[in-house]
Amino acid sequence: MNFSTLDIIILIAYIVGITYFGIRIAGKQLTTKDYFLGGKKIPWWAVCFAIVATETSTLTFISIPGVAYMTNLNFLQLTLGYFIGRVIVAYVILPSYFRGEISTAYSFLTNRFGTTMKNLASGVFMLTRLAADGVRLFATAIPLALILRGTMLADTVSTEWIYIGSILIIALVSLSYTYIGGLRAVVWMDVVQLFIYIGGAVAAIIIVTGDIGGGLSAAISRAAEAGKYELFNFSFEGGLSGFFSTPYTFIASIIGGAFLSMASHGVDQLIVQRLLAAGSLEKSRRALILTGGIIIFQFGLFLFLGTLLYVFYGGADIPSDEIFPMFIIEEMPSGLSGLIIAALFAAAMSTLSSSISALASATMYDYVVPYWKGINQDNEVAVSRFITMVWCLLLVGSAIVFMQSPQTVVELALSIASFTYGGLLGTFFLGVLFTKPQLRHAIPAFIAGIVVMVYVILFTSIAWTWYTLIGSGVTITFGLLYTYIFDRR
Repeated sequence: MNFSTLDIIILIAYIVGITYFGIRIAGKQLTTKDYFLGGKKIPWWAVCFAIVATETSTLTFISIPGVAYMTNLNFLQLTLGYFIGRVIVAYVILPSYFRGEISTAYSFLTNRFGTTMKNLASGVFMLTRLAADGVRLFATAIPLALILRGTMLADTVSTEWIYIGSILIIALVSLSYTYIGGLRAVVWMDVVQLFIYIGGAVAAIIIVTGDIGGGLSAAISRAAEAGKYELFNFSFEGGLSGFFSTPYTFIASIIGGAFLSMASHGVDQLIVQRLLAAGSLEKSRRALILTGGIIIFQFGLFLFLGTLLYVFYGGADIPSDEIFPMFIIEEMPSGLSGLIIAALFAAAMSTLSSSISALASATMYDYVVPYWKGINQDNEVAVSRFITMVWCLLLVGSAIVFMQSPQTVVELALSIASFTYGGLLGTFFLGVLFTKPQLRHAIPAFIAGIVVMVYVILFTSIAWTWYTLIGSGVTITFGLLYTYIFDRR
């Protein structure tokens, strides 16, 4: 194991330093607007980079190289759908958030359908985010657990407890600057870490290429012979059943990726919170569309790294989520491996802190402020910080639950998100695109979308890339059908 004392010193110093930086840059938090929205004065380009880091840091760094290692580049097709989805959100959904004083994604539903719909949607968001980001927290703990397993600690502590300890360490560090600095600390941490962990991926490509006989051209040639550079999958093998059960066909990726992106960037408080922090529709739109181009480049970079790792390890049977962390720890030069692991931790912790902040802001704005009449400017920040701490503890519990999952963490997280995204996105489209549907139509339609997805996930072999399209389609169809029936009556 090449993870030396120097690497450990760099890792500790980096985490302490970046946490201090996050706290210092945040400034004073006088109101919940400061704490959860950065006073709506965060530069649009910082919002753009923060969105990219928030949505992909842990999963991209750990799991995406493993996807290419195990399969090929078919996953990259999804990013084309992601870009299309963001453009639709920017011009269809985003304008609704800048009409009046909107604090969360679900405040719009109050204005359109009423408080009951807002409470229901916000509650579903919280449960979904708790599960999906529990997976992300577990993914973040994998490199630290691998490091600890290579020490004397492995002789006295079981692997399971090493993973649990790793989860706790990362969660507590993330909580420290989120608790004190709020969204402003989280965003600026993201900006710094985005460039650092992309730089780490480039460094890994250079090193792994140097360790392969014949260099980059030979590595690419061997990967191509193994079918690793197959990008587009126009296959219709297996008939209609096979088409819908294969996640990365071209049509499934473009349509499914677009709908997933519309849901994640249009109705998920994790991203909407950052778009609101930009302060205006024009700035938010600019930030959102630019993220689509960055995501294509970023996913391509990490998938390409995965193909090189396949050549380096000769296609050995290695758990997909441990391939790149193992390379960093065992093969990278002393000092550089510590810096890259530190960058991974910091970037991943910023993703976790983003989730904590989004959950706390939804709780505060959607449930506490409307119903707690005694809250005021003097105590609202203190209450917000307490809620932040509670959500951090709940995410730790969620991460521990998902430790035993056999799926790659990226597919597991996206599958969980897709489970409820369809109902949320369909409800927003009912409110934005149609004028007749009201609360009595929207709630049963939303529930119908969730129920259908329960059946699809548990009793069919349909791939996760279709989940959001199916869920939103069912919700919109039922909403319009209920509207027609009530109007006829």
